[in-house]
Amino acid sequence: MDLLLLETDRLALRRFTPADAPLLLDLDSDSEVMRYISRGRPTSMARITGEILPRWLAWYERDPALGYFAAHERTSGAFLGWFQFRPSRLDPEEMEVGYRLRRAVWGLGYATEGTRALIDKAFNEGLCERVVAFALPGNAASVRVMEKCGLRFEERLVYPERYLPGWTEAERLTVKYGLCREEWGRKREAPEAV
Repeated sequence: MDLLLLETDRLALRRFTPADAPLLLDLDSDSEVMRYISRGRPTSMARITGEILPRWLAWYERDPALGYFAAHERTSGAFLGWFQFRPSRLDPEEMEVGYRLRRAVWGLGYATEGTRALIDKAFNEGLCERVVAFALPGNAASVRVMEKCGLRFEERLVYPERYLPGWTEAERLTVKYGLCREEWGRKREAPEAV
């Protein structure tokens, strides 16, 4: 099976394999990377190999275009993090995009580039009618990525506690952004504003 999902000018996104566990451990060991995910706590190797990777690999069995994808820099091959494209936990009729990237590459445009590529692939290939993304309001960088990718603010909501156990309701306050295929098509057809 070909592991490559897509390529952009600077990124290659591919399916994960069990051998990628050390890459995930390194990524999730950075407290700043994990700040809005686990309050900075690292993910253990036991959880990566026993829970996370098996769940991610199962996505590919259901649909090779869905799930979590390792992101590498095309020229160097360096592991940058991952992107996700899967049904939303809150509404399986919507497809959710997201990412987690190494701190060393923050601010270089990789998050926007990879997210846009996934949205374009989804709509060009008719994989879905709506794409959504979520972020904690304090995560201004992720909110900006959603906006740069053409997603628009839709609502504030409290993310379910089962996905952020031990977090208070105030800490689980989340913003939701979305984009429908029809709107995406109109934006692509409209000339760029000067």
